[in-house]
Amino acid sequence: MKRIVWISLLAYVMLGYAGKTYGQCQKQRSIVILYENDVHCAVDGYAKLAGLRDAIADTADVFLVSNGDYVQGQTVGAISKGQYIVDIMRTLDYDAITLGNHEFDYGMERMFQLLRQVPVPVVCCNLYDVRLGRNVFAPYVMKRLGNKKIAFLGVVTPTSMEDEAYAFKDERDSIIYDLQFEDIPVSVQRAADEARKAGADYVIVNSHLGEQENARHSDSHTMVAKTSGIDIVLDGHSHAIVQADTVLNKEGKPIMVTQTGTKFANIGKLLITPDGKMSLSLIPIESVKERNAYVAEVVDSINAMLHAQTSRLMCHSEVDLRITDDEGNEINRVAETNAGDIVTDAFRLVTGSDISVLNCGSIRNEVKAGDLTYGDLLSMLPYDNYIVVAEVKGSTIVAMLNKLMAFLPKPDGQFPQVSGLKFIIHEKEHRVSDVQVLNSYTQHYEPINLDRVYTVATTKYCVTDGGLYNAFKGCKIKWETKRTYNDIFIEYVTKNLNGHIGKEYAEPQGRMVKK
Repeated sequence: MKRIVWISLLAYVMLGYAGKTYGQCQKQRSIVILYENDVHCAVDGYAKLAGLRDAIADTADVFLVSNGDYVQGQTVGAISKGQYIVDIMRTLDYDAITLGNHEFDYGMERMFQLLRQVPVPVVCCNLYDVRLGRNVFAPYVMKRLGNKKIAFLGVVTPTSMEDEAYAFKDERDSIIYDLQFEDIPVSVQRAADEARKAGADYVIVNSHLGEQENARHSDSHTMVAKTSGIDIVLDGHSHAIVQADTVLNKEGKPIMVTQTGTKFANIGKLLITPDGKMSLSLIPIESVKERNAYVAEVVDSINAMLHAQTSRLMCHSEVDLRITDDEGNEINRVAETNAGDIVTDAFRLVTGSDISVLNCGSIRNEVKAGDLTYGDLLSMLPYDNYIVVAEVKGSTIVAMLNKLMAFLPKPDGQFPQVSGLKFIIHEKEHRVSDVQVLNSYTQHYEPINLDRVYTVATTKYCVTDGGLYNAFKGCKIKWETKRTYNDIFIEYVTKNLNGHIGKEYAEPQGRMVKK
């Protein structure tokens, strides 16, 4: 009996030694981090993302992360208030996700409700609960792989507090959530230091800051320049296609910043070799042949439900309603567009107002000429924005227009699209002149009367919730329609235009002239 025990023990020791030797001799695998940003409801890319991960997992250890702006952007998000997107995302087994500004679009309560359904760490170092005096989410999550630790650190643009201001306030207009209770580099540095102290070998920033300068000085390049201890920034928000920009951190060390574009133009791939070297590549979604069968089945099921809800024919358009130019640049953020013209005409004419104004960021998609369905029209205006008619003095309107020229020629989501107004833009001087208002009786434009009170149709977001940089804040609301802006738009094209969008909307109508 003792002999059998000793033989078994010896075998156990020998097997353990052999296993240890094999582990020591086994070649360490590379680490691959696949990343996406600003998907904006382009759901068909998720099956390819999961398929690519599965294929790479045969030869490397793979992590999957999202850098924000997933629940909103197309009809599939708008019609379900993000639920369909979450249903898909929870099938992918992400390792970390951060927030984009559009995760706040349906309000904070809805965002929390959606994110609770995704079994993945949400990381964000700068969403602060003012009432509780603490961060809402963990600033980072640590992932262990063998003897290596990787920290995924999240940060989101604080400009959300202007663009989606309603989500951060209570009914008394007091801020209850804050995205910049301190400078962004300070928040990021604290989180990076904590991650390093906890043993992180790599600190990867999942960023939704973007690369465009803004009034809050919170772009990704500024953040890198004022911090240390970060290895790489997987960025989002500005929809840029950037394989690798190099920015010097505050110690003079070069740090790479990358973005994939938007709507799954590319899948990002960060490769970390066993010797610690990092390289970045962008994989065009069209080149990805792999598809995860389960994710594809879920996406196909949701697409089928969406088609049943949105396929009803609404109108015919002779023209493309555009918000981009031929190179894909979002020109509605710097200039008048025909899509902006028809949408603001709808607000003005259906409500019988003197003027209508809309921030261009509320028009999310364009449509091609042809038969247009309910889903097509809803995709243009996917938010739950309600139309209101406010009483606004002429001097306030002019002040608003001047304020909104501040960032030209850089794109700005608050740039106005208008109806019943004409003006000249002096781009270099960041101001307007020769502001005129359409006389609805004579159908001629007349100089604006600075002392007159005009009726202005716009969204509630643009009057009370932070849109158009609070230019209309405090103005009296004459009429709350209780109707969404897409509902008003659909009524205009189906009833006022009798279901036919004609050549009169082929081009922008000259409401804004640049000098």
